Amino acid sequence: MYKFNFRIFLLLIFLGLFSCQSNTEKFNEKDYIKSVQEWQQQRLENLKSETGWLNLVGLYWLKKGQNPFGSNEANNIIFPEKAPDFIGTIILYKGNLSISVNEDVSVYVNDSLTIEHNINTDMEDNTTIFKMGSFSWHIIKRDDRYGIRLRDLESLLIEQFTEIPYFTVDPNWRIETKFERFDSPKEIAVPNVLGDVEFEKCYGLLKFQIEEKEYSLMPLGDGVNSGLFLIFADETSAEETYGAGRFLSVEKPDKNGKTYIDFNKATNPPCAFTDFATCPLPPRENILPVKILAGEKINEHFGHH
Repeated sequence: MYKFNFRIFLLLIFLGLFSCQSNTEKFNEKDYIKSVQEWQQQRLENLKSETGWLNLVGLYWLKKGQNPFGSNEANNIIFPEKAPDFIGTIILYKGNLSISVNEDVSVYVNDSLTIEHNINTDMEDNTTIFKMGSFSWHIIKRDDRYGIRLRDLESLLIEQFTEIPYFTVDPNWRIETKFERFDSPKEIAVPNVLGDVEFEKCYGLLKFQIEEKEYSLMPLGDGVNSGLFLIFADETSAEETYGAGRFLSVEKPDKNGKTYIDFNKATNPPCAFTDFATCPLPPRENILPVKILAGEKINEHFGHH
């Protein structure tokens, strides 16, 4: 359970979702709009970065035992054409992972050439990152599945992708919110695109009003050691915005439970940009019966979504 939240936390860092605006600052509309626009630009740069989502070119699930990989079709796992024919073999045995690299191929871990290496997944400290030419990959663990997440740092998509479409920044969508803490944490079911369900702790409700109607959302995070994180859908989902919902981080509430939900910073999940991500989906409690006309919209560039 902890690991899933840790992954969400890493996702937030990747996406640059943490907002720097303090709740105690005097609110200035012009400065606010400028700060959101700067945040949007940073968000685009993060997507295009080495650890962003636009350079993903493959997600290959491993089977138990030996998994030979390379671009030749004789391999279990077939990398893109420009990769060497036979790179090596990844061995999955009783939850332990290792790699054996063929001698005529140069694969690096931490700038050192490697022939044999044990592998730490993305759920462990010091995740093992492999590099070969413009390719980079690591192993992700989802439930009891292990997969190679492959990046090509020269992916054409990085150049082709020039903007994320947004609704016009509107300060009215930065909504004062009350975090009402539960007496004891509740569990909420968070499904993902693979069909798995994770049960996550929810420490309270975020309550707010839109046009004098009251709504609530169930965030992840405890609001004490960290901010809060929302996976939500609304009546724009699959119309103006991404069908599988959007993500939003919320600053830590103050001692009275006051914070702000800034829907101008609602972002598409990684699955909106790539077929090779494994995104959580909104819990049923977080499907809002209202149109949230703020934040990121669907990008027409990705016709396959």
